[in-house]
Amino acid sequence: MAHPIHQANENSPYGTLTREEFHVQNHILHHQSFMLNNRNMKIYTQSWRPDLDNATPLRGFVGVIHGYTAESSWLLELSAVAIAKSGFLVSALDLQGHGYSQGYPGHIPNIEHVVDDCVQLFDSIRAENPNIPAFLYGESLGGAIAILLCLKQKKEWDGLILHGAMCGVSRSIKPIWPIEKLLPVAACIAPKWKIVITRPPESMSYKEVWKRKLVAKSPNRHRLASGKPLAATALEFLRVCEFIERNCHEIEVPLMIVHGAEDRVCEPKSAKKFYEMVSSKEKSLEIVKGMWHMLIGEPNETVELVFGRIISWICKRADKYNQC
Repeated sequence: MAHPIHQANENSPYGTLTREEFHVQNHILHHQSFMLNNRNMKIYTQSWRPDLDNATPLRGFVGVIHGYTAESSWLLELSAVAIAKSGFLVSALDLQGHGYSQGYPGHIPNIEHVVDDCVQLFDSIRAENPNIPAFLYGESLGGAIAILLCLKQKKEWDGLILHGAMCGVSRSIKPIWPIEKLLPVAACIAPKWKIVITRPPESMSYKEVWKRKLVAKSPNRHRLASGKPLAATALEFLRVCEFIERNCHEIEVPLMIVHGAEDRVCEPKSAKKFYEMVSSKEKSLEIVKGMWHMLIGEPNETVELVFGRIISWICKRADKYNQC
């Protein structure tokens, strides 16, 4: 499995190619559009599928959910293409206030709204492509959203893959005292106030310097340049972690967790606790030695190795489903 990160450089995830040339070279059909959600916001959506002949069926569907300050394009698109190259239809959206989607930058005061957007997109894709297995892949905050989706749609997913998932928030990025204690009041009075954290999450997410530079060169990066969560958003993230901890025993879907042993944004101990508490009969936990928060920020050899195991996990379950 060749992850397209090998084609990237510090200026573009597509290397010397245009985005269109990148998709053609990887034999991927790409579609992008906007959907109108139930709050009358335009949400940017994308899909990637292998350029197959009509006689070759898709192996399955994978809904991908990005993390806070990220987007469905740029670096995450490389992982989406890697999955699609293995025979899957892949779909993703930009969360409200992220990427090309409408919304105040980084403002997610109600996580249920984002969950509803994911349901709207993924249900529509699955309705157009019935009778194939469906999986969720979530990174960081996207992992928490994927967990909430599985709790909401308990019988509708065939696998859940979590990478650096926000099952709990590290002390290193929580608001400094006494702001944490005053956060509920601050969220009510000034919901869009940018709170102070000890270090920007980006500086702890991508190990390789050239990849940090690449992240910063996204055309949409200016919207979230500070990386500081807004008061109402930070409070909601803390509430989401508490909700997941109280309800994760209801998760029964086949589960794969990949987490960096050196993750200082979402600590590995929270992933271990989540793994122990879920009711999934089929589950695996891989704490990757030396890895930071974002797998794609690691050396390319590590990305290739670990993401290859993720692809193998999805393929194994998809093939088992398709043989039934």
